[in-house]
Amino acid sequence: MTDVLLLGGTGWVSGRVARRWVAAGARVTCLSRGGRPAPDGAEQVAADRDDPDAYAAVAARDWDEVVDVSSRAAHVASAVAALAPRARHWTYVSTLSVYADETTIGADESAAIVEPAAPGDAYDYGREKVAAEASVRAGLPDRSAIVRPGLIVGPGDPSDRFGYWIGRFALAGDGPVLVPAAPALMTQFIDVEDVADVVFAMGRDRWTGIANAICDTMPFAELIAKAREYAGHTGELVTASEEWLAAHDVAHWMGPRSLPLCCPPTCRASRHGRTPPTAPPEVRSSPCATRSPARSRTNARGVSTASARPASRVRTSSRSSPSRPAGEQRGPVGPAFTTEEMDVPEERMPPESPRECPSPRERTRRGAAATRRGRGEAPAAG
Repeated sequence: MTDVLLLGGTGWVSGRVARRWVAAGARVTCLSRGGRPAPDGAEQVAADRDDPDAYAAVAARDWDEVVDVSSRAAHVASAVAALAPRARHWTYVSTLSVYADETTIGADESAAIVEPAAPGDAYDYGREKVAAEASVRAGLPDRSAIVRPGLIVGPGDPSDRFGYWIGRFALAGDGPVLVPAAPALMTQFIDVEDVADVVFAMGRDRWTGIANAICDTMPFAELIAKAREYAGHTGELVTASEEWLAAHDVAHWMGPRSLPLCCPPTCRASRHGRTPPTAPPEVRSSPCATRSPARSRTNARGVSTASARPASRVRTSSRSSPSRPAGEQRGPVGPAFTTEEMDVPEERMPPESPRECPSPRERTRRGAAATRRGRGEAPAAG
């Protein structure tokens, strides 16, 4: 029987990976703090990765596959030191935030990355992931896979960066909605189920190397148009410049008082411009099975990821497609969508993390208020 160790295994991404291994008949162990239960069929080992003996309960066993998603470089380094000698293969879930240049269209896995974080440095998500990658490559040079997802979308994400737009348009109905005036802005994303498939396939096939996991770029305006179509919005789009948004304390990308996913070209978080992965053809032959409303069920654009799934298994969900069955009720979609950080223990989330975002309803209220300001109207009562 295949023995698989998930360092985590109870979070948004890693829980899905754990369930895939359980379904494949593996003996799965999830090492986590114990705040959330392990998936059905998996064993849970409670441990705090800050403790020197965090891996004592699992270090004496041989592992066919180890999966780590941590964004703390020290955690990854200590795990590699304790477990690498008895691991046949290691898959590390990194991020596109490791790249130094987020504006060059066509960049691939060979592009320059940021400097790794050093002990004592202020927390920086991308630099922590770079340092973690270095530990994995050094400890398992010919037995490791590193996958770099971009913006992850899908059910269960509390950050609501992606789902905000569908919910906002749906709740607005025929009312106005504030949108950024950014005709050149591009965006990219990948479904959480596809990320889990990629991670599982890399471990199953003991694939080695580094691969991006992201769909092709698409214009932000196209994403807005699809979200609006799906939500049935018929009201006015009120556009605002980057300067106006900044003057009115409307942030970009994520967090309180933000227009999610909206990012000026100079913003690193825009995460656009990545090319399909340079993994072997058998690992990247299938299109991205994005289940988000931003990809139509009938969209025939070829979109590549590092997924090793046969093309026949690629599917989209009708409930998240603009082409809904006749009579399907319109309404906001949720809970929604996305980020790489969701497997960091909740109490250890870095500042400005998705868990600090307001609820979808609160985000909608703030968005409506920003729309009224953009139109020069008085605030709504209450």
